Amino acid sequence: MPADASAPPVREIETLEEFDRVALTGSFAGYRLQAVDLTDRTFALLVADTTQAVFLGCPMEPQALAHVRAGGALVFPPVPHLPFDPYRAALYSPAELYADLAGGYEHTPDARAYEWFTSTSASGDILASMLRSIHDDAVADALDEHLSGARVVGVMGGHAMKRGTDAYAGAARLGRALAREGLTVATGGGPGAMEAANFGAYAAPHDDVMLGKALSVLGGAPSFRPSVGEWALTAFEVRERWPEGGTSLSVPTWFYGHEPPNAFASHVAKFFANAVREDALLARCDAGVVFLPGAAGTVQEIFDAATPNYYSSRGEPTPMVLVDRAHWTEQLPAWPLLSALARDHPMAWRIALVESVTEVPEALARLAEK
Repeated sequence: MPADASAPPVREIETLEEFDRVALTGSFAGYRLQAVDLTDRTFALLVADTTQAVFLGCPMEPQALAHVRAGGALVFPPVPHLPFDPYRAALYSPAELYADLAGGYEHTPDARAYEWFTSTSASGDILASMLRSIHDDAVADALDEHLSGARVVGVMGGHAMKRGTDAYAGAARLGRALAREGLTVATGGGPGAMEAANFGAYAAPHDDVMLGKALSVLGGAPSFRPSVGEWALTAFEVRERWPEGGTSLSVPTWFYGHEPPNAFASHVAKFFANAVREDALLARCDAGVVFLPGAAGTVQEIFDAATPNYYSSRGEPTPMVLVDRAHWTEQLPAWPLLSALARDHPMAWRIALVESVTEVPEALARLAEK
C-alpha cells in the first residue's frame, strides 16, 4: 500500500540536546527516540505526551518507563551484556571500534562484536538474529544521514596489498586525489587496498612530505598478520603525528571479521550481514566505483555493481573503472565478461579498463560525461 502523502513526516530524536528542545513543547507524540540515555530526564517524561512515540534502546527509570508505556508509547528496551548497541543512531569511529587496543586487540569492541557474532551465528538464536538485523538497519539509516548531499566514489580492492609496497602507495595517492576533488572516498573498510584509499583521503589536507613519511611509518607493520594490534597501533601513530586528516567512509563487515577495520576512515558503517553491507556501499557510490586488483571479494563487487547498471535499476548507470589490465584480463579475466555483458546496453558507455591509478580521475570524469 502506498504511503499516505498527508501523513506527517517521522520525527527523530538522537541526542539529549534534541530531546531537551522537544521536551519544552510538552509532547513526544509520534517521535522516534533512538539510543538516548534518559535516566536523568524522568520529570520531562512524566509530564509529556508520549502517544504513539517509539523508544529504541533508551535507558530510563522504572517510573518513567511505566508512564510512557501507559501513555501509548512503544518501548524497545536496551539489551544487556551486548558488545554493541543494536539501536545506535550514528556511524562508528575508529577510536570507538579500537577502544582498549592497548590491552590487546581481543579486548576491543570490534573483536568482541566479532566473537559474539560467530558464537550466536552457530547457535541459531532467533533473538541474536533479530538484534543483528536491527543493528544493520540502524547503521544503514545513519549512513544515509551521513552521506546526505555527498558525492561518493567507491574504491574496491584486495586486503592482501601490503603497506610499504608501490601498489599501496599508488592506492593512497588515488584516494588523496579523489578526496581533493571534493569526493567522499568510500571503501570496504578492511586492510590492503581499502586501507590505502582511506589513508590517502586522510592525507588529502597534507603535503607530499607528510605522505612519504607516513607511508614509511606504516611500512613498519606491513600486514595485520601476525598482529592486528601492532598493525592498528601503527595507524593510530600516524593519526597522532599528523592530526586533522581528511574525511572518508569505510563499510566493513563482521562476516569477514578476521579482516580488521582500518583506522583511517573518519566514519565507519560496520554491518553484520555482508549482503546488506555490499549493497549499502555500492548503492551509494553515485560518482562511480574504482576496482583495484583483488581476488574473490573484489570480483563479487564488480558484478554486484554491474547488475544494477545492466538493468538500470538505480537509474543511469554509474561509472566503473577497473585498474591493471593484466590482472583483469589475464589473472582474473573479469573485464572480458564485463565488457561482453555491457554490449548494446547503456552501461557500455560507463565502464573503462586502465593500466594505472594515475589514469583513474580522468577516466571517471570522462565516463561521467557520457
